[in-house]
Amino acid sequence: MGRKGKMEDATVTSEYLHEEIKIKWYLPEGFTPFKDYQLCIMQDGDDYFQMGRVATLSDQLHEEVEIEPTIFVGIHYQDKYDRQDKYHPNGKQNNNYIQFLTNEVLPFIEDTLHISPTKRALIGDSLAGTLAFMVASQFPKTFDIVIMQSPYVDEKVLEQATHVDHFSNLEIHHTIGTEETEVHTTSGEVSDFLTPNRKLNQMLQGKLNIYQYNEFTGNHTWKYWQKDLRNILIEMLGEK
Repeated sequence: MGRKGKMEDATVTSEYLHEEIKIKWYLPEGFTPFKDYQLCIMQDGDDYFQMGRVATLSDQLHEEVEIEPTIFVGIHYQDKYDRQDKYHPNGKQNNNYIQFLTNEVLPFIEDTLHISPTKRALIGDSLAGTLAFMVASQFPKTFDIVIMQSPYVDEKVLEQATHVDHFSNLEIHHTIGTEETEVHTTSGEVSDFLTPNRKLNQMLQGKLNIYQYNEFTGNHTWKYWQKDLRNILIEMLGEK
């Protein structure tokens, strides 16, 4: 069965990262420039398109009118070490990657597609979810929605959450698995993700415009992230 939407790709030459980075986007069926669209940017982009089946979900949810018209954009990484350097709050390229995302990727997409998004969302799993939260909470006038699936949470993330008054307008969906107590990380450590995520939940509860928190029965894998994705997209990208 063929796709209803259209997948396109382009390359952004980043002055901040000193490299060329390929990005992909999936346009909903009937896409027309200069009309109203939401923009959903996914770190771990290939994972969301392949394991998350975002293109299929986009086709289904647009056809069923479950979400507002949305363009899904994927940005991927070279390898797990490159991902660590760019996504981790203490990664050596983290600050430059954030500048790349906000100052290069956004203008490039919006200029290329001739859109002025009604809302901008950031979505990510694990470290990519951490990045989504950290970026949107630093630029709450640029981004409107955060979807973080099983994010890595450390003291830097919790410190950022203490500034919730500055980004209380954000709409955040936050999930974590009850079995995520021994997660193997890129650094080689085994970490408890569940406890710090619960602490982050306590800090954000009742302080945001929209904040949805859910603990699922499962571990730190795409088996569970993909299962939840349809309902999350409807909840966060559908008509409010």
